[in-house]
Amino acid sequence: MREFLAVDIDPKHLNKIAEIQRELSDTDAPVKFVERENLHLTLKFFGEISAIKNKGITSIVQEKLKEYKPFPLHIKGMGVFPNLGYIRVVWLGIEEPNNFSVIQKDLDLDFINMGFKKERSYTPHLTIGRVKGAHNKEALVAKIMELEEVDIGEMTVDSVVLKKSELTPAGPIYANLEEFWL
Repeated sequence: MREFLAVDIDPKHLNKIAEIQRELSDTDAPVKFVERENLHLTLKFFGEISAIKNKGITSIVQEKLKEYKPFPLHIKGMGVFPNLGYIRVVWLGIEEPNNFSVIQKDLDLDFINMGFKKERSYTPHLTIGRVKGAHNKEALVAKIMELEEVDIGEMTVDSVVLKKSELTPAGPIYANLEEFWL
């Protein structure tokens, strides 16, 4: 199965995120927006893994998260990967991501010991769309710059979810495999 570890977005923020996606879609740029039920903050993407690796991941996450308590997370700001000259991903940022980053790095160390690749330069972010071409790029860049300081709001991170991802012609379908509480 294709699996990843994520933090789900508080449902109270989904309408505001959808509103931001609508504003971006008004530029008529070729952006494939992430569906509201698929919005999440990725802690680690594992790819295709075996049942044995799944058990190892589950064990690590259960043990590690005992060391952490729920914490606030503020979704604020908009950016792109890799850059405004060549946009592939549009994302919302995390203001003061220290708590999130500490958990991500801590888990990543154990995942490296399991044989997974180390995250190179991890930037906590919420992907809201993937750009599929350069049509109306100027309008898209202008809208992104206008929304650069967008404030979605604060949520409490109190759990992490192991998800599976099934790729379909209509896009990925995610399903929760297990939820781990802080």
